[in-house]
Amino acid sequence: MRPTATRAVIAAVALVAVAAGARITAQDRLSGRSFASRSEVIARNGMVATSHPFATQIALDVLKGGGNAVDAAIAANAFLGLGDPGNSGIGGDLFAIVWDAKTKQLYGLNASGRSARGMTLEELKRRGLKQIPANGPLAVSVPGCVDGWFALHGRFGSMPMARLLAPTIAYARDGLPIAPDISDDSSLRLSQRLPGTPAGSFANLRALYMPGGAFPKKGEIFRNPGLATSLEQIAKGGRDAYYKGPIAAAIAAHITAQGGYLSVEDFAAHTSEWLTPVSTTYRGYRVWELPPNTQGSAVLQMLNVLEGVDIAKAGFGSADHVHWFTEAKKLAFEDLASVYADASAMRVPVERLVSKEYGAQRRALVKADRAGVYTTGFPVDSHTVYLTTADKDGNMVSLIQSNSLSFGSLEVAEGLGFALHNRGMWFELTEGHPNSYAPGKRPFHTIIPAFVTKDDQPWLSFGLMGGDMQPQGHVQVLLNLIDFGMNLQEAGDAPRIYHAGSFPRTGHLADVGELSLEAGYPPETIRELMRRGHKVTSAYGMYGGYQAIMRQDGVYFGASESRKDGYAAGY
Repeated sequence: MRPTATRAVIAAVALVAVAAGARITAQDRLSGRSFASRSEVIARNGMVATSHPFATQIALDVLKGGGNAVDAAIAANAFLGLGDPGNSGIGGDLFAIVWDAKTKQLYGLNASGRSARGMTLEELKRRGLKQIPANGPLAVSVPGCVDGWFALHGRFGSMPMARLLAPTIAYARDGLPIAPDISDDSSLRLSQRLPGTPAGSFANLRALYMPGGAFPKKGEIFRNPGLATSLEQIAKGGRDAYYKGPIAAAIAAHITAQGGYLSVEDFAAHTSEWLTPVSTTYRGYRVWELPPNTQGSAVLQMLNVLEGVDIAKAGFGSADHVHWFTEAKKLAFEDLASVYADASAMRVPVERLVSKEYGAQRRALVKADRAGVYTTGFPVDSHTVYLTTADKDGNMVSLIQSNSLSFGSLEVAEGLGFALHNRGMWFELTEGHPNSYAPGKRPFHTIIPAFVTKDDQPWLSFGLMGGDMQPQGHVQVLLNLIDFGMNLQEAGDAPRIYHAGSFPRTGHLADVGELSLEAGYPPETIRELMRRGHKVTSAYGMYGGYQAIMRQDGVYFGASESRKDGYAAGY
């Protein structure tokens, strides 16, 4: 999730050029001037942007072979579960927004799973738990990814599912070289999470992902025949092969053996949900997110606060830009921590939260010259993949998929070839909280796909991975595009802001939180922010990873940022 030192230096150079309003031209390159943003990718017939080169290639092959944007998205996501297994896979959840060119409408899909019906809040409290442990069986809710694929495919897909899964099945059996960023990140996360666990614990995970005692180094060949077999069963037997067949039985048996409660009945009862995205306008653009149980509405809340401020006049990288962004984030995240939950448990209508009137009330609380006290926060470290696809007919898909923490619960049912997520760890164990644990309930979710329309036409499909950085990243990308006039690639490569605050579970006192600025913000900006009372930390924060596709006059523009290994490609 974090840029290397080299990437941070490159981002710093980019800021200088962007802040000055400069365009980096071919002449700049010939003269030896440093620059960060590569060109956007531009094409007419189709576009793909993912965080892994092979996923992009697979999806583009699907498009060129006659498949549509939904087909391409499923194929890319399937591969990422193999090529980036810490962040994604069929043991996790999925959300998507689809622009359907035929009906000229947006469709939202919530493919997140529910908690075990046999586990109760009383039982968790009897165990003396203050929160559900990140490691182990209690955090595993029903994985929704595979049902999400089939929901998307059943409504919009065109190619046979077997065709879409075939490239990943082949790579899983034959092996693939591990990409640099994925090797670095996965190795780091496993080294952080496994020490301190009982000797011999999570043996299946170690055997699958650490065959030589560590996650494979970059360029090393990784094989996963168990995942190949699981995907073959899904290709042949459909979603029931996962939820009503041997895969569900194996997962339930494993979880039960480890002391958990997830059952075959929980799998059999699982369904995804089609829903209408929620939206607000921002300077003439309509921004769409998925409603709770996701945190997407926080993006809309932030934008409503910022719309009343002349951000463009402030200028990118200025103290006013950073200050107003940070204060808007604080206000939105106070609501996020206190009222966001499964839709069935929401006590404040989402329409109220994303209204212009409420945004104006919240804006009035901001002091232009002073950092506000951050009374509650919800910093969430989450590990995710985001991808977007578009086809020759104008269909576009914004899709995000995750294991929650890297390698999720660390639980792997023997022979299946994937880790089970730990999204259930984000339930509260406080009675009366909207996100309090209950059997058969969806937990709060960080992962959010996004979409933007202009004059009721598709303009932008985009997303950004990285826990509580996701709403912050969405807003920053939109400010870069709409207020600061950056192109699609520059909007993702520009240095970012990450604000983290007190976490209710830790019992920290309210404060202004910590503000991390990626390398490149001017010294005068940092000094002024500190004068206003912000706690500015080092430039080493969780800044996420972004992909996007823009459509203008029948032409696609694609971007995939330099912090990740992937790229955008079209034809």
